[in-house]
Amino acid sequence: MDAVTGAGMPRRSAPPLSPGDEVPPLSPGGDVAPFLPPEQRIDMPGQALHGEVRRDPPAELRPRHLGLRRAFIVLATLAMTAVAAEQMYLVLSVSSLTILEGAILVLFVVLFAWIAFSFANAFTGFVLTLAGPDTSLGIDPCASLPNLGKRHALLVPTYNEDPARLFARLQATWESIADTGRGEYFDAFILSDTTDPAVWLNEEEQYLALIARTGSRRIFYRHRRDNVARKAGNIGDWVTRFGGAYESMVILDADSLMTGDAVVRLAAALERNPAVGLVQTLPVIVNGGSVFARLQQFAGRLYGPMLARGIAWWFGTESNYWGHNAAIRVKAFAGHAALPELTGRKPFGGHILSHDFVEAALMRRGGWAIVMAPSLPGSYEETPPSITEFAARDRRWCQGNLQHLKVLPSHGLHPVSRLHFLIGIGAYITAPIWFVFLIIGILISLQAHFIRPEYFPKGFALFPVWPAEDPIRAAYVFGATMGMLILPKLLALIATLVQGSERRSFGGGVRLTAGVIVEIVLSALIAPSMMVFQSSAVFSVLAGRDSGWQVQRRDDGSLPFAELMRRYGPLTLVGLLLAVAAYAVSFSLFLWMTPVTVGLSLAMPLAALTARKGLSVVMVAPEERTPPAVLVRANTLASELGSADTPLDEVLRQHADVVEAHLTQLPPQPPHRPGDVDRDLVIAKARLAEFDSLDQAMTLLTPREKRSILSDPDAFRALMALARR
Repeated sequence: MDAVTGAGMPRRSAPPLSPGDEVPPLSPGGDVAPFLPPEQRIDMPGQALHGEVRRDPPAELRPRHLGLRRAFIVLATLAMTAVAAEQMYLVLSVSSLTILEGAILVLFVVLFAWIAFSFANAFTGFVLTLAGPDTSLGIDPCASLPNLGKRHALLVPTYNEDPARLFARLQATWESIADTGRGEYFDAFILSDTTDPAVWLNEEEQYLALIARTGSRRIFYRHRRDNVARKAGNIGDWVTRFGGAYESMVILDADSLMTGDAVVRLAAALERNPAVGLVQTLPVIVNGGSVFARLQQFAGRLYGPMLARGIAWWFGTESNYWGHNAAIRVKAFAGHAALPELTGRKPFGGHILSHDFVEAALMRRGGWAIVMAPSLPGSYEETPPSITEFAARDRRWCQGNLQHLKVLPSHGLHPVSRLHFLIGIGAYITAPIWFVFLIIGILISLQAHFIRPEYFPKGFALFPVWPAEDPIRAAYVFGATMGMLILPKLLALIATLVQGSERRSFGGGVRLTAGVIVEIVLSALIAPSMMVFQSSAVFSVLAGRDSGWQVQRRDDGSLPFAELMRRYGPLTLVGLLLAVAAYAVSFSLFLWMTPVTVGLSLAMPLAALTARKGLSVVMVAPEERTPPAVLVRANTLASELGSADTPLDEVLRQHADVVEAHLTQLPPQPPHRPGDVDRDLVIAKARLAEFDSLDQAMTLLTPREKRSILSDPDAFRALMALARR
């Protein structure tokens, strides 16, 4: 059994609870220790990627004319790409295509198809936004709150996150659910995969405090001893042990926040539609303090809803899952979402990192509808505070998405599910394609400048061969391409301006328009650096380097000057050198390279400035001007709780309630099988016998040894004996 706070049955006199039972609130140091409810297990058979047959959900769940919707997106993409390809061919083939020109034509077609596909989605979303909100599955935010008849769970997986902020967000969500009058239908579980011993005990301390504040015993905490399969394994462990008691689970990330209204409507939608396996909301970014976070917050809030309406329109019952802020039917997840371990070595082999895409595809293969609720408000998340932190997270996502290359050929997947994989892969592959496209463009310019053309090639020719491109047509193609990149943002601006309440929520038309202009400029300046980071990530994954599982910084993305120089100095230097070299070749090449060279040249100051606070006057989101009650409550609680970073030795010495609860709930170590030995625990026990004080133990024990001690009752008692000396 896993090491848990609250795992298994209590060893004290308190009677066991069933899900939903109420007991008097827990007072830290009192007689009742926290624990998990009795297990209600459900089978979760492993899924094979090959040899499976697809089943389809009931036809009545499919939106009307879904095939025509998808045909429109595909044909619109192909038509725009064909026109652009023809024009680019005419630009390059004034005489005949060289090898370099042929290569740049192919790359241009691939990149433009990506742009055209995004534009088709955006335009569709623009039209639908003007038509009114989406009410699929009966999820109407303006309707009265539906009643519930079954039990549902709120799951919060966490990995070395700040416990105070984590529990503040959970409490705010929990209280919001209670305010709906439907709170008795929900239980909440904190599912900890934390490996840092101090954070582990701080989580337990915050859990005790949360129980005392809320007076509810329907909030539970579980810590896993082994982090097998990371987040997917964490949720899978809960499903197999406790999922049998619940109709659905609402998954929250450590930075997630949801209103009770949104949670109840998601749960009710699953109750009303028994063939739906998952409903995904559109999370809105909040709490953006730095310039970079505010940029992401503003863009996501303005452009995101329109784009979500577009993709939901043709996704239909084959939508995607983004890993959080979604309601999932436990039966569907248990029956079809146990992920296989991929063959081969990391980074392509091993446990699936971007598990959410695969879980959605496998549930859809099993006959469950996967649906989006793009117009449901009340779903929030946070974003990394800087380019550096965003790139670090992006590196992990890059590996996970490229890993889907091994999942793509799986049997029985719906074509749209395969398209989700391709879109995720393309989101990263396009970065190195853009990079190569730029390099070839430079080479063509250098060739035209330094290599003397042959006007009369060998053999008979009536007329000379003029090696020239069509500069006027090239300018039109370039302008059209840039226009299609910017036009979706302008469409979102128009859609917001014509809706009075939305326009006012952004601070009025002038402020909103100014924010869009600033967002376009800053995004254009940051884009070259992100292109380099994503290209580097792709090459790193292809070279076989694993990203690991790092803890994400959420509050402060600033870097000391030396680290800033190390990370961004080379980008700035490359940008300056490219600008000088381009100007030395020709002024036209210099102008053509300006969008890239300016962004790279400013990489270091941009990274420093965007990690600081700012832009609160120009760029503001509605949730910032008029924050929802759940966000106000979460931020107030987080401020009151401060930072839960009590050192491990202080917890052991001064927080007897936490120590007692931790020890009480630790299960005995399971019997070891031959060859199955926790070497860290064996070494830690031997070293504990040699120490004279807790200070000595805290200094000399490794983090892995401390974690093993906290997982073992006997070793933990020995550590506490040192603390009592």
